[in-house]
Amino acid sequence: MAPLRLRIDGRTFRDGDNREVTLHGINCAADAKFPATPDLPSHVPDNFFDGDNVSFVNRPFPVEEASTHFARLRSWGYNTIRYVFMWEAIEHEGPGKYDEEWIQYTIAILRKAKEFGFYVFMDPHQDVWSRFSGGSGAPMWTLYACGLDPTKFDVGQAALVQNVYPEPTDFPKMIWATNYSRLVCQAVFTIFFAGKEFAPKAIIDGKNIQDYLQDHYIDAIVHLAQRIKEAGDLWHDVVVGFESMNEPNRGIIGYQDITVVPSEQKLQKGTSPTAWQAILTGSGRACEIDTWDFGGMGPYKSGSFLVDPEGTVAWLDKSYDDTKYGWERDPGWQLGECLWAQHGVWDPKTDTVLKKEYFGKDPRNGVKIDYDYFTNHWYMDHYRNYSKAIKSVFPDTLMFCQPPVFEIPPVIKGTEDDDPNMIYCPHFYDGITLMTKKWNRVWNVDVFGILRGKYLTPAFAIKIGETAIRNCFANQLAAIRQEGLDYMGNHPCLFSEIGIPYDMDDKYAYKTGNYSSQIAALDANHFALEESKVNGFTLWTYVATVRIRDNNNHYWGDQWNGEDLSIFSLDDKAVPPGPFTEEESRASLDTSSPSFSKAQSSSDALGVTPGTLRRTLTADQMSTKSGDKDVRGLRAAEAFIRPTPVATHGDVKSFGFDLRNCTFKFTLTAPSSTAESAPTVIFLPDFHFPTGQTTVEVSGGKWTISSEETSGAIQQMLQWWHAEGDQTMTVKGVVRKQGGALGGEEDEGYLQQCQKAACAVM
Repeated sequence: MAPLRLRIDGRTFRDGDNREVTLHGINCAADAKFPATPDLPSHVPDNFFDGDNVSFVNRPFPVEEASTHFARLRSWGYNTIRYVFMWEAIEHEGPGKYDEEWIQYTIAILRKAKEFGFYVFMDPHQDVWSRFSGGSGAPMWTLYACGLDPTKFDVGQAALVQNVYPEPTDFPKMIWATNYSRLVCQAVFTIFFAGKEFAPKAIIDGKNIQDYLQDHYIDAIVHLAQRIKEAGDLWHDVVVGFESMNEPNRGIIGYQDITVVPSEQKLQKGTSPTAWQAILTGSGRACEIDTWDFGGMGPYKSGSFLVDPEGTVAWLDKSYDDTKYGWERDPGWQLGECLWAQHGVWDPKTDTVLKKEYFGKDPRNGVKIDYDYFTNHWYMDHYRNYSKAIKSVFPDTLMFCQPPVFEIPPVIKGTEDDDPNMIYCPHFYDGITLMTKKWNRVWNVDVFGILRGKYLTPAFAIKIGETAIRNCFANQLAAIRQEGLDYMGNHPCLFSEIGIPYDMDDKYAYKTGNYSSQIAALDANHFALEESKVNGFTLWTYVATVRIRDNNNHYWGDQWNGEDLSIFSLDDKAVPPGPFTEEESRASLDTSSPSFSKAQSSSDALGVTPGTLRRTLTADQMSTKSGDKDVRGLRAAEAFIRPTPVATHGDVKSFGFDLRNCTFKFTLTAPSSTAESAPTVIFLPDFHFPTGQTTVEVSGGKWTISSEETSGAIQQMLQWWHAEGDQTMTVKGVVRKQGGALGGEEDEGYLQQCQKAACAVM
């Protein structure tokens, strides 16, 4: 077998010349979450429940269009693709029925990616389990297998699904994520990971539902892996590994009391039921449920709402034809009744809780369960089975391990699970920006620090001023990376999701052309990635399919649950193939105007307390608008098209791009002088560093800048031949006037006021 094109050496990636590789990547693509035939983005109700008869062929894009998209991404500096696909795409028709047409289409797309030299790792994606529970991932039949009726979820809010929402355009922003704390996800994830312990009566085809679901999930992905192997020209050359399940969740495993919302549940938005209330409404009972909104200090209670399903039950009725998919359900698992009632958790005759602590201890040993316990037991049991199955096809595969988001990683350092080919793959989003769709350059919060108990009070987690915010992001990423080293061992860290919403400030940029908020937010995230010294990332996301309705556009965004995080949209000005002009950049912004609105400078905004911070997040005070000036930024391209080491002879010590001053700095340490055939290589976009307007300073050696073409994708690359030891490089491009969101001296007095106010409440 040929040697790996990309291999792991401790905590670094290496190529065939033993150079350190930095994975600079993109998720391709977000619209792979829904079928192409019929075309069913999340706002389209037509034929939604005909989930067996769909096809994901042409997601992410048709084969004949692939070269256009891959050339675009390559020219923007990306060398890695996180290939997003759904379990549903493989096995939508029914258990064990694989869509070979989609598999062959996927192989054809991977061959196109190979032509452009990408590293590709496969991402079996899911969000809140399935399209039919408000997200993406699992086929519809899995819900029927769990004894649930997806056609009834909306009535009692067992899941909030945009496709069946009364007015899809009014679907609340980011409300989909709250489905993790509603009945369907709580039930399905609980039995997927721990059905044998908490639902022993749930037997189907002679297996507990846990094994039934996990076996089908793993078998489907292994089937895809086998087909990739049979293709003969993809493994190593383009596909380098497989990621584990995207954003796994524990369901209600570890809930010590189902009648209260656990303190560790940080996301509450809209109606926020307790697990007990979700059980009741899922069985047709009415409940008065607290409603919550999202503010600067996290969620806060905003009122209450009566959820009355009027007797409609989310569980399958006894009349359901349970022979449709060919399985045989054990007689001890009765349809028409809540699964948890059948296990004695509550009494449907009196609507009373009998075992509110049912999910709080491991039935096998009586040990109290917390999230760490779940991760190190049930999650790791699944991960071991998944990894073993993938390795049965590809023994040398790189395994991209993604534990539950923002939770402490599993303790595997020094154990048999400490796989030298493992990569730690956390996610990071600035929750305030993502949930509110606003960028606040005045203050932010160290969310990760709060989660890890770093502060005596959340007030100490407030960061004032753009520099502090950017450093806060970097510190959070560095802390997440360090946790991986501490708990999982000496492995690379790659953030497989990080990104920003583009439809900030009620789509202000789309109406005015002012992209200063997006530029600042995206640059802050990239700064954090560079400063934290992680080994790579794959930005969320890229969306571009062949039909106009499917393309990311300003009205529907990514076509999924109101999200709009794609770096590409047909409704935006195209990124130029070479240097951008003054007119195309933020240079047209009048820098004499303040970069914060008058509302931001009000006395209310200066009283930094949980209450006032909450108000600033629900008003226009967060925006970084600068009058009516045009700050196009080509959908913030100047923030995401940035110089990056491609292959480093030796070890990367640090690198970073200062967008404000258009300066790239890079330091490394080399064990020897570079060979003529294997120099250090840096992607140096002429977008920022045009020929004749770029200066390079190095500690020693020789360098050249030239354009390279790969299957039509043109990249400007800097090659550097240097001596051994510590080496430094500074590259300066074209400095243009700054957009307001990137700061200026005019804000100093205001920021000082904010800092004093913050200190006053601490």
